[in-house]
Amino acid sequence: MLDVSRVQKELVEIERDKNLSGVSITLSGDDLARMRGTITGPVGTPYEGGIFTVDINLPSAYPMEPPKMQFITKVWHPNVSSQNGAICLDILKDQWSPALTVKTALLSLQALLSTPEPDDPQDAVVAQQYLRDYNTFVGTARYWTETFARRGSVGIKEKVAKLVEMGFAEDAAKGALETCGGDENAALEKLCSG
Repeated sequence: MLDVSRVQKELVEIERDKNLSGVSITLSGDDLARMRGTITGPVGTPYEGGIFTVDINLPSAYPMEPPKMQFITKVWHPNVSSQNGAICLDILKDQWSPALTVKTALLSLQALLSTPEPDDPQDAVVAQQYLRDYNTFVGTARYWTETFARRGSVGIKEKVAKLVEMGFAEDAAKGALETCGGDENAALEKLCSG
């Protein structure tokens, strides 16, 4: 059974430190097991200036089992699937410890953006580019950050207008964008999937 008091304490700590840590959490409704995390792109990396949204599901055995995490924001990184946001990170698998928290997992994702592990990739194509043509990798990662992780680059009204032009109802477009943390592509996928 999910340790509700522990999760509540973790949420309080994340909220208290969000300006310093660069990570934050919002609940998906009233369910403590469903969350959205955000991490800021580390300075000095192609991800700098980006705000990346992560889907978080806490299994019923949490904290004995790791949280299930997946990037919602598209990321060009050797350890993140460019197709579905799946993450290859040891602490989200066999190196998890109940002493770790959702916050430490998000901070580990932020650190992973700074120090990719191309020899243990989630996305082999990105890993090969990282190893064989680093400058192209950096350019592509920076482009993806600009395109998918910059909230301020296009205002919410413009994003809603684009989705309405595609034939979606304005309320549905606003709701999908809010659910997806402003990520226009994720909102479009959500709207298309019903």
